[in-house]
Amino acid sequence: LSGLDPAQPYFQGTPTEVRLDKSDADFVDIIHTDSAPTIPNLGFGMSPAIGHIDFYPNGGKQMPGCGKNPVSQIVDIDGIWEGTRDFVACNHLRSYKYYSDSIIYPDGFLGYPCASYDLFQSGNCFPCPKEGCPNMGHYADKFKDKIKQDFLKLYLNTGEARDFPLWRYKVTVTLSGRSKVKGYVNVALYGSGGNTKQYQITKGTLKPDNTYTAYIDAEVNVGEITKVKFLWNNNWINPTLPKLGAATITVEAGQNR
Repeated sequence: LSGLDPAQPYFQGTPTEVRLDKSDADFVDIIHTDSAPTIPNLGFGMSPAIGHIDFYPNGGKQMPGCGKNPVSQIVDIDGIWEGTRDFVACNHLRSYKYYSDSIIYPDGFLGYPCASYDLFQSGNCFPCPKEGCPNMGHYADKFKDKIKQDFLKLYLNTGEARDFPLWRYKVTVTLSGRSKVKGYVNVALYGSGGNTKQYQITKGTLKPDNTYTAYIDAEVNVGEITKVKFLWNNNWINPTLPKLGAATITVEAGQNR
């Protein structure tokens, strides 16, 4: 039984007989997309974990792409009717859009077990544990026999628009060069499953021999990595023509460590 942002008003905090609960089926998985408190943010969905596994994409409160102004949203790709409805309840309705996308991406929407969204964002709950991460949506039940605790909270990020799934990587870059400069470092990944755009790993003072780490949510499952593209820029013309390189770049995929 999959709960798509089950309702908060009149249901949150009520007895289990009244609301959706994990006693309702052999396996109950929940997608929380609009769990901000009803007042002042007018959230439609409930926040507590109530299933065997509970997914909180983007933290479960504010979905990317839902903060757009009403005009751009209403004339969005989905047409006037869907755009109008989405503007009123965009976060709430993301749950079924993620679910329908999950049918097409059996390897997508990995939920990372974590105590909070902030810890997930900072990389504390990366990579997936030994038993793997469940997939939010249609294929969540593949994880049914691996659940070891009463409530399992899972976090992940999604894209702003279709296609929604993102794949998480840890990218670590050690710089080489002679002198420190100010600027930024970008890395793009190339692999058997496709290529990513450039992601910023760090910006500010770049010091040779220093190591910089970032967690990126890529729009494609790169598969086996065949090459990486490294780019640095110091944003302005420097008469000393500093040179920087990457001594090493390490990439770790969340799903298979």
